[in-house]
Amino acid sequence: MSDRPEIDLSRIQTYDLKERKSKVDLDSGAKPWRPGGDFRDFLSSLPRELAADDLRAVAQALVRAARGSRPVILGMGAHGIKVGLSPIIIDLIQKGLISGLALNGAGVIHDFELALVGRTSEDVEEELKTGAFGMARQTGEQISRAIQKGVAQGLGIGEAMGLWLNENELPHLDRSILAAAWQAGVPVCVFVAMGTDIIHMHPALDPASVGLGSHRDFKTFAGLVADLEGGVYLNLGSAVILPEVFLKALTLVRNLGHQVNRITTVNMDFMVHYRPLTNVVRRPTALGGKGYNLVGHHEIMFPLLAAAWQEGMED
Repeated sequence: MSDRPEIDLSRIQTYDLKERKSKVDLDSGAKPWRPGGDFRDFLSSLPRELAADDLRAVAQALVRAARGSRPVILGMGAHGIKVGLSPIIIDLIQKGLISGLALNGAGVIHDFELALVGRTSEDVEEELKTGAFGMARQTGEQISRAIQKGVAQGLGIGEAMGLWLNENELPHLDRSILAAAWQAGVPVCVFVAMGTDIIHMHPALDPASVGLGSHRDFKTFAGLVADLEGGVYLNLGSAVILPEVFLKALTLVRNLGHQVNRITTVNMDFMVHYRPLTNVVRRPTALGGKGYNLVGHHEIMFPLLAAAWQEGMED
């Protein structure tokens, strides 16, 4: 046996459990669901803990922003469109609840294809084998021409696409976020990383127009961020581009003297990524705001948040 001395447990100091401060109590537990209840019943039945509390807190921040006429900006990757969220986003736009949107280049592509033919998102793995991936003629030609035409008129990419879609009255225009935003006068800013989108392979593309249009959109986006004090910025499913753009726009407007300190930022994705957690949730709110990270599938979490937001507006 070892001759090393053992700790004497008989000398530890204890306290009364009833006097201890605890983080969980009976009132914070979930309530069993009762068939026939409404959505507000469902929200109130969620535990008063962690992500459930965060979901309610974000909904309340959105309600405060909307009631106080403060901006709500939605930045999103293309995945939100691909999983069917366009009708919800369009509804929020038409109700005047979204002040501005930011998209990456892929968001434009999937929005356009839904408006034109009512479907999108090809089988990349299968099409890549034959070199057919990204080679749909209408996507490459028509988006490229729409951007070139609009930029020549002094527009950014988002406005150029919204105008073109409405002018050409595509068959499924009612499912286009870009078209709905243009109709409502809500700015859409598009940020393109050259080489990342399928239209960059097409001969119709004018890269100078893409670059100029995207930079115009950056200045428009910065203008939205300059007025974000007391508002909310939502990052839905963009892991790299939009978190970086948001951070640059925020430092730009602070450099120009705008006070953008008391803001709510929200990242929503189905896994945790470094850039949105750092550049959306943490760094921008260091001067007095509040950042939230809601982890879950877009097709579940965003409809829940949108519903909680609108229910809160009715209170």
